[in-house]
Amino acid sequence: MPGKVRRIVTGVNDAGRSFILSDTRLPTADVSPGQPVSAGLWITDRSPASNAGNNDPVADGTIATIPPADRGGSIFRIIDFSPDSQTHRPPEEMERRGAKISRERWAKLPGFHQTDTVDYAIVLEGEVYAVLDEGETLMRAGDVLIQRGTHHAWSNRSGKLCRMAFILIDAEPLPNH
Repeated sequence: MPGKVRRIVTGVNDAGRSFILSDTRLPTADVSPGQPVSAGLWITDRSPASNAGNNDPVADGTIATIPPADRGGSIFRIIDFSPDSQTHRPPEEMERRGAKISRERWAKLPGFHQTDTVDYAIVLEGEVYAVLDEGETLMRAGDVLIQRGTHHAWSNRSGKLCRMAFILIDAEPLPNH
């Protein structure tokens, strides 16, 4: 399954009839064979979301870390996690995308972060450890994690890519976070 993600989007035409608005592979940038993929698939800017118009909020597959603020939006994305032996994103990149970083937690495991979201994390292929401040669990294809605004990281100790789908929904911050 590794490689670009196929995304099909529906729309409604001027006659009120449904149609396929787009059928693309994301991200739009080149991806070398065997390289991990991160692709934003959709973003809503409020809840309830609007299905009006034909605007594509992530036409190039750009990754967003948190939904648009103060409107209850959502994000849907696919991310490939390389084995831990390969490079992690720098903390500054995650902060720039809106994640909260604790340098102490980052020192424990690169990638430790927190967002004010409810996340539905689904392993599509491979395996990965969900790592929390206290404990961790191995997730395999078909497993789902409901991540509720906690500090967490992902650790791929398998030697193969792990592909995951994430749905992030805007949430109120946890007290004292």
